[in-house]
Amino acid sequence: MGKKRSGGGLTGSQQAAKFLGVSVLSGVVLAGMAIPAAGALGLAAKGTVEGFDEIPANLKTPPLSQRTTILDAEGGLIATVYSRDRQVVPLTAISPYMQKAIVAIEDSRFYEHGAVDMKGILRAVNRNAQEGGAAQGASTLTQQYVKNVFVEEAGDDETKVREAQEKSLGRKIRELKYAIQVEEELGKKKILENYLNITYFGQQAYGIESAAQRYFSKPAKDLTLDESALLAGVVQSPSRYDPVNDAQEALKRRNVVLQRMADIKDVSQAEVDAAKAKPVTLKVTRPKNGCITAVKGAGFFCDYVRNTFLTDAVFGKTREERAKIWNQGGLTVRTTLDPQSQDAANESIKDHVYQEDSIATAVTMVQPGTGRVLAMGQSKPYGFGKNETQINFSVDKRMGGSNFGFQVGSTFKPFIAAAALERGLPPTKVYGAPNKIDYPTPIQKCDGSQWLNLPVNGKIQTAKNETEDEIGPYALRTAMEKSINTYFVEMIGEIGLCPVTEMTQKLGVTPADGSKLPEAPSIALGSAELSPLTMANAYATFANRGIYCTPVAIESITDSHGKALAVPKSKCDRAMEQDTADTINTLLRGVVDSGTGERAGLTDRDSAGKTGTTDSRYNAWFVGYTPNISSAVWVGSGGAKKITMEDIVIGGKPYEKVFGGGLPGPIWKDAVTGALAGREVLSFTTVSIPDPLLPSGGPRPNKPPTSPTNPHKPGKPGDNKPGGRPGGQTTGGPTGGSDPTNPFPGITIPPGLIGGPDTQ
Repeated sequence: MGKKRSGGGLTGSQQAAKFLGVSVLSGVVLAGMAIPAAGALGLAAKGTVEGFDEIPANLKTPPLSQRTTILDAEGGLIATVYSRDRQVVPLTAISPYMQKAIVAIEDSRFYEHGAVDMKGILRAVNRNAQEGGAAQGASTLTQQYVKNVFVEEAGDDETKVREAQEKSLGRKIRELKYAIQVEEELGKKKILENYLNITYFGQQAYGIESAAQRYFSKPAKDLTLDESALLAGVVQSPSRYDPVNDAQEALKRRNVVLQRMADIKDVSQAEVDAAKAKPVTLKVTRPKNGCITAVKGAGFFCDYVRNTFLTDAVFGKTREERAKIWNQGGLTVRTTLDPQSQDAANESIKDHVYQEDSIATAVTMVQPGTGRVLAMGQSKPYGFGKNETQINFSVDKRMGGSNFGFQVGSTFKPFIAAAALERGLPPTKVYGAPNKIDYPTPIQKCDGSQWLNLPVNGKIQTAKNETEDEIGPYALRTAMEKSINTYFVEMIGEIGLCPVTEMTQKLGVTPADGSKLPEAPSIALGSAELSPLTMANAYATFANRGIYCTPVAIESITDSHGKALAVPKSKCDRAMEQDTADTINTLLRGVVDSGTGERAGLTDRDSAGKTGTTDSRYNAWFVGYTPNISSAVWVGSGGAKKITMEDIVIGGKPYEKVFGGGLPGPIWKDAVTGALAGREVLSFTTVSIPDPLLPSGGPRPNKPPTSPTNPHKPGKPGDNKPGGRPGGQTTGGPTGGSDPTNPFPGITIPPGLIGGPDTQ
């Protein structure tokens, strides 16, 4: 009988010998034929292991996690992402040296035994008994493969990973049964192929192909004898034998593998001696993973694609289910990103705002009629370093954006105008629009209640225009061009808040933090905090003549087997009448022809848009479009600290005051010009908006003549820039509106807002 330890019980080697003896006596056929019920081995006691016969007969091999490749609309690479860097390859794509090396050092009798190596077990028991411990294991390559399957299935669950690797009799028995199944079903070559693809080689490299690329920057099929031996040696302990961090230990281990290959006659001793004489020479490719690897400044778009996958139910019922598919990888994701548009956005950003500037800019482009996101760039690159960020300024919080979005200023006014036109107000509508008014009260809300202008800190809430000389009356066209705050406050007072709320819902205009748009008249001045993507896509509805399409970023997805997966489709619905959209297009074309956005106007094709600047100049916007592209440009601090954009240098250029038309406008113009270069020139369908008779009298020019250079584009109606036509001129009869002799009492602007015109 074996000696007992002083503390009682048998040593580890004695326990192994006892288990082996009992197994043989109980009829275990170690060649992989049969094994008795666990009760005969005493394995069921106190949860040591399930009864052997009760272990499921089929090993469910999870698909191996692999790289996911994200492509642009033309098939160009954007980024490679993965939870585990692995590229599965067939055995024919793996060097014969590598195949021989891994077998030689891990299981030299691999082709001679079944699932369990009887001689290996006896050798290990004898060796361990001699050395008084567990110096040598007896797992076959097949058993190691099974263990790796359990580790792979555990994923990032640390508890499950520990369970898959625990040194227990129960785990060994489970491995043994599954190893028998694998040997019967797969055969030796397939087991070897699977093993080389699943095994971890250190340095974040899973599988032999990624390992070959990581350490030698070459495919696995080109590995030499010494390189193969080095990688085969790493498997036993990826940290100890890591050639990057300890070349000497890796060299010693490599030579052990080489000698083993000679001993079993896989290669000649002469070949081995020549290989041993070589130093460890690496050509390391550093691991690159995730959206930080994106080219063309598309890191934020890449992140938007990932978040789209994780949040859209088309990819799975729960976020956990979707995350499992994403982390599994092996996907080829073709996106909507247009390389020309992305390059144009990047170039414009670089020309106008520097990475090291205290403020930032974001440019987002979408395609009217399809919702396809064409470009997404910003001046602070995607990353973790100085003047870098992982916050995507272009999107909502749930998609990786800022916590709240950014106040949009006067770029909100077209939504009010669209709501009013849908309610039947004429495009010639005139309001008194004094320089300052109290907010009208009460104003109807959607739930039937009313907004009341109650005193705040003892003062009635008021609104005012940007400059003292902006005094009405104004008609809609001039009010839009000059961005007259009090005009749009009066418009909300007439139509109520609910039509505006309903219109914004149809346009997908929701706050970036996921809350509801507030029902308050201050919304006329751009109090809402929105994202550039939301604004670009809403304006695309005007370009699409009233039909709103939800944004999409993914064109198609195939899995590792080439099978196509379902992807989200843009949903398009009519948000406003076609005539309403055409009227807005006509109004906003005037903004870039002779209004606050004149510096953004394109010279070679129809364009339209709106400027916006918020109080203290924390944010400045230009949102504009042509019939075939819509883009939003935001400029602001973006961080926790708000920066007033006055007496500031941006992009190497000094600005006394930043206006929506002064910096975002030119950024938009350059970006869109580049995006549309060489592409079809389309024109808006416009409407005639006659000049109404204003109460103050005086002649006013009719609709401006068409431009001689573009018959579809009106000429500029006046020389009073940047505000456009002066008030007080008439050509037609009165169309109603406020009595200028009795306008609403004066108004103060609510804290945090201007929303007034942009004059720079």
